[in-house]
Amino acid sequence: QVQLVESGGGLVQAGGSLRLSCAVSGSAFSVDAMGWYRQAPEKQRELVANITNGGNSNYADSVKGRFTISGDNGKNTVYLQMNSLSPEDAAVYYCNAFIRPTPWVRGRNYWGQGTQVTVAS
Repeated sequence: QVQLVESGGGLVQAGGSLRLSCAVSGSAFSVDAMGWYRQAPEKQRELVANITNGGNSNYADSVKGRFTISGDNGKNTVYLQMNSLSPEDAAVYYCNAFIRPTPWVRGRNYWGQGTQVTVAS
């Protein structure tokens, strides 16, 4: 059973940094892309950043220059380095991955359980 296991959330002061990690647990035939979404209270879930297994990355305008996404294909793990955090970044951060579990089934999106990021002003 394929799952996404997240870690690294927590409480940080404004201006501080956090690093989120997400690893694919279980056997996966292919992992085409991984990324992070976030959802603040009473707001829609939004893309923060994603990266393909070829290394192409994409960022939300609000985090460009402050957040960096990176991946380790060998470990099926994605990282999100978050710098210069502000209270507006506070949200539950969800890992997302497009995974094909076996060669005989289509790929689909998988989601982590979410990790809370709190930024104190």
